[in-house]
Amino acid sequence: MGRMVNNNKSEKNKLFSKRLTILQVIFLFILLLFILYLFCVQVLDVRQFRVRAKNQRRASSFVMRGDIYDRNGIKLATDTVYYDIFARKADFVHTPEELAKILAPILKISQYDLTEKLRQNTALISIKKNVDRHTRDQIAKLNLREIPMDKKSIRTYPQGTLAAHVLGYYNFDADVASGVELTAGDKLENVGKTATFEMTPKGKVIYNISTDPVAATRPVKGKDVTLTIDAAVQHVCEKELMKSIQKFHAHRGAVIVMNPRNGEILAYAVYPYFDPNNFKNASSFQIKNWTLTDVFPPGSTFKTITVASAIELGKINRYSRINDTGKIKVGWWTIKNYDYARRPNPGMIDLVYLFEHSSNVASVVVAQMMGKQEYYNMLKKFGFGERTGIDLPGESVGLLKNPARWDASDHASMGYGYGSSVTAIQMVSALSALANNGVRVTPHVIKYSPEEEALKVKRTEVMTPEHARVVTELLTESINRGKSPIKNPSYNIAAKTGTSIKPKENGSGYTNKLYTSIVGYMPSSNPQVLIYVIVDSAQGGEIWGNTVAAPIFKEISTQIARILNLQPDKISSVSNIEN
Repeated sequence: MGRMVNNNKSEKNKLFSKRLTILQVIFLFILLLFILYLFCVQVLDVRQFRVRAKNQRRASSFVMRGDIYDRNGIKLATDTVYYDIFARKADFVHTPEELAKILAPILKISQYDLTEKLRQNTALISIKKNVDRHTRDQIAKLNLREIPMDKKSIRTYPQGTLAAHVLGYYNFDADVASGVELTAGDKLENVGKTATFEMTPKGKVIYNISTDPVAATRPVKGKDVTLTIDAAVQHVCEKELMKSIQKFHAHRGAVIVMNPRNGEILAYAVYPYFDPNNFKNASSFQIKNWTLTDVFPPGSTFKTITVASAIELGKINRYSRINDTGKIKVGWWTIKNYDYARRPNPGMIDLVYLFEHSSNVASVVVAQMMGKQEYYNMLKKFGFGERTGIDLPGESVGLLKNPARWDASDHASMGYGYGSSVTAIQMVSALSALANNGVRVTPHVIKYSPEEEALKVKRTEVMTPEHARVVTELLTESINRGKSPIKNPSYNIAAKTGTSIKPKENGSGYTNKLYTSIVGYMPSSNPQVLIYVIVDSAQGGEIWGNTVAAPIFKEISTQIARILNLQPDKISSVSNIEN
């Protein structure tokens, strides 16, 4: 009996030992698996924890946008580095009162207000934004661990409102831009390959053998952009435009100056002005470049296009004479010359007279000499009904009806500037063809390299050089022969004024306001600059292109001739110099 009990105990001990061995093996296997896992994770880094940790610490060099310059190297836009000052509650080693006493004099804010701010029960307290480098350095010297400082860049415009509608603005926080800041954004932000490095959670650079100390501390900058704008010419245009706007209490106005040979815009003044440094405080009315977006009837400046089209099509020539009856009836509509009361029936007039006295009737007759389709085709060549391709955002195509929809009144009114609606930049582009031997060049505000220019600047042949020169001679003679206020003793100027009734904003009917304008180029013998002036809704006295826009043109053209050192082309002026 005792032997049986001993045998049972022995069997139980063997079974227990066997189970214990199995458990030990399993435990050892699990332990080996755990060790293998740790080896793979910590040594082999199969889950790339090391890379992920580095990525969490990795930072790139501080990136700044490139600068924008005028054609002579004057800086128009740049990035300025500022700092936002914070307080990290978890790192406080000073009381709010102590911190306020230290920082208030440096930050130039009330000690009481700063104390109240530092008492806020939030993890990160914003103390002051947009602090300059000098102030930041003063705080850094104090070695306050609870005061982190965030470095950032703000776009600034050293010349204030100068060329604001060309430059536009840039908002770093929202990544929103307009003007050249938008169209040249890719270049301004093109920094190539940027250096990366590791940083601690508190923003300290972790230096190792591969860290470039210069790249870690020096900001990376995008490429600079040079404009075709001449700051001196731009200033003159903005100043003279403003004087006229104030004198006539006008709604808005613009002056565009372009080299017709290459399409480079030397000045682009758009009123109302705004300060891109404070664009958030500007209204949409101020910020909008209406010369690109808004359309209007061009009025008598369009007569140059009508006559040029008819000459190119062979309908008239330099010596043609038109029967000007003072008024003409088209369908149910009677069209009169503006001076019908003084000159009721001028009779057979030449083309110089047409321009000098801005004959509506003669312009209608010339327009009617052309078929609808061929007239339309010429207008398309001049660039109407399509974008000019200027390197600024928001350009409109204007309004030019298909000739199949023209009735007799459309055809007739087109001749003197009422059948279509145009943008200011379209008028500049169209008239530049007359000044450039019949070739229209894409207007642009960015100075391109020869390779870029070949892609971005197009040249469109509108008419023959001979015909373009004929129109230039007619316009020049109309200024020299008449009593135009833009007449210059040293330079021949080819120009035409215009006045048109302003349509209502809903497009139905007209207001009692006027657009007054003038477009011209000089010297006529070798045009170097084309100037377009337009004033919207001038008030008081006689409101005509000749009385409102022309005096602006006169002053601007005189000053531009001096700034650009244009060579006189009037023989009388040369003789006076010799004498």
